[in-house]
Amino acid sequence: MSVYTTIEHEELETFLGRYNVGQLVSYQGISDGIENTNYFVTTQQQQQQSEFVLTIFEAHSAEEMPYFLDLMAHLNEHQVPSAHPIADTQGQMLQTIKNKPAALVQKLKGRSILQPTAMHCQKLGSALGKLHSAGLSFPQHQGNTRGPRWWQDTTRLLADKLSADDLTVLHQEMQFQASQSHADIPRGLIHADLFRDNALWYKDELSGIIDFYFASTDALLYDVAVTVNDWCNLPDGALDYTKVSAFLTAYHQQRALSPPEKDLWPVMLRAGALRFWLSRLYAIHFPKQGEMTHQKDPDEFKNILLQRRQDSAAILAHWV
Repeated sequence: MSVYTTIEHEELETFLGRYNVGQLVSYQGISDGIENTNYFVTTQQQQQQSEFVLTIFEAHSAEEMPYFLDLMAHLNEHQVPSAHPIADTQGQMLQTIKNKPAALVQKLKGRSILQPTAMHCQKLGSALGKLHSAGLSFPQHQGNTRGPRWWQDTTRLLADKLSADDLTVLHQEMQFQASQSHADIPRGLIHADLFRDNALWYKDELSGIIDFYFASTDALLYDVAVTVNDWCNLPDGALDYTKVSAFLTAYHQQRALSPPEKDLWPVMLRAGALRFWLSRLYAIHFPKQGEMTHQKDPDEFKNILLQRRQDSAAILAHWV
């Protein structure tokens, strides 16, 4: 969530005129994240103020966007804590601004928690289990655009920009991942980016999961691994098994984890670390131009990957 596209007050007033949300009071760019442009927007209608998030999509075409908006509406309507996109006066959730696809979404209460406790991990694990269960009735499907083919393409792009050591680790890990079979584990809708900055908390309750714009159909366990890699770490990047246990136990109560998933658990944790190491490397070496941008340290996920590679036995020992 960065600001790559700057909008003026009058442009936003014209945009909001398509909706029944009242008059523009104020707006402010959001610097967190790295993919899209986001603004907080406040409006007023009959003395009542309302708050929204305007997202301008920098990496997705208008043809791709109905999947994400329909998905967000589906999850919200199936009691997964999340925001519902706002429809305009013609019933359309997808709009354009500055010739880019855009959407107005409910602004949820609360803020991100950067130092989660086991309690937060337990509540998030339950919510992710609900999300995966609700996703089974979502009729649309989309492949994971940040899967193994993207890993290979991105590594080739980075080849002349990385150290020999980094390239060796990348190639070793991709060869390892290619040797693994995921055929026996459940697949379905995944969030694919459920980091701490994509969950909002209000009075220690999860008010909502946000930023579904990497959502796709893939192994559900991969989504669990991506989330655990960010939420359940010690300062050195090793797993905090108290938090892992809280997360997995709560998740398992919503969607039962299977024996084949246990066997692949260390593999998926490594896959999740590889994906985000690569995406952060790409963002550093091929930065977008924006008014407000937020870069994240790639070495954080290189370290997590190396930790997961050496800790397989302990990871399996703390399965639910």
